[in-house]
Amino acid sequence: MPEETTESPRPTLEAVAARAGVSRATVSRVVNGGSGVRQALVDKVREAVDELGYVPNHAARSLVTRRHGAVAVIIAEPEFRIFSDPFFEQQVRGISRELTARDTQLVLLWLEGPGDHGRIARYLDGGHVDGALAFSLHSDDRLPALIARSRVPAVFGGRPVAPGPAVPYVDCDNRGGAREAVRHLVSLGRRRIAHLAGPRDQTSALDRIAGYHDVLVDPDPELLCEGDFTRESGARAMAELLERRPDVDAVFAANDLMAAGALRTLRERGLRVPEDVAVVGFDDMEAVVRETDPALTTVRQDVEGMGRLMVRLLMRLLDGAADAATASVITETSLVRRASA
Repeated sequence: MPEETTESPRPTLEAVAARAGVSRATVSRVVNGGSGVRQALVDKVREAVDELGYVPNHAARSLVTRRHGAVAVIIAEPEFRIFSDPFFEQQVRGISRELTARDTQLVLLWLEGPGDHGRIARYLDGGHVDGALAFSLHSDDRLPALIARSRVPAVFGGRPVAPGPAVPYVDCDNRGGAREAVRHLVSLGRRRIAHLAGPRDQTSALDRIAGYHDVLVDPDPELLCEGDFTRESGARAMAELLERRPDVDAVFAANDLMAAGALRTLRERGLRVPEDVAVVGFDDMEAVVRETDPALTTVRQDVEGMGRLMVRLLMRLLDGAADAATASVITETSLVRRASA
């Protein structure tokens, strides 16, 4: 017969209290993040927790703290976009690392289409998470209103398109970054500068269009073509642009993926970069930039850092230390000059 094995019982609060030489109530306050315990006792309790391998009972802890230890991350894009665009990978990485450091679980949700709104509403209404982080919002998206009705504290990634309930957001200076990109092309002596724009139902695309127009006050309308932030749409928009304006000598693309698509089309048409056409992107996604030939000049935004900021802002809201109406953050951008421009 196989030998029977018995597992050691899980350490209890009482065992930690005995090891630390404090009361059970003191241990409970320390492990549940309570206040009012002297630092010397906090150190003793933490040392006893490490020695015994004590793992808090999250169900019991939620009764004390009224926290679930989980945050919903909602991406308003279909699955194929989430797993093919490195922007989402970097933003979720930043969110995940910050949540992990705070012993909080990430629950990933995405919107394939309008039919998914009900599913997400039911999940938020069910009280499973402490808060929500939502990004890649579109102008016709019901998600902001849905989150507001659920009364779940939230932070948005990107400025919302339409005015609505006061929800803080974290965004980069899209308009300022676009201005810097176009000014750089102008400084190179380029005169027929096109913009491959993102979808107009997202504020990042609208702000980058606005930055383009800030520098080129009255550009030829034929120099602006719209895509959807994908590599394929950048290639298509570049081909359309060359049909309309074969004399174009510079391109500012709304993101790096569209810029990579544009480079592919230019190469297929036998045009040299940057000699014939200079190209600038936006984002500075390492996974995209390292594949471009020539190396892509682009506007850098700290996507992973923005994900971390979203978590920090949400935690401040949960702790009552931030005002939703005034807590939004705009991060800086910078031009990274490489061979394509």
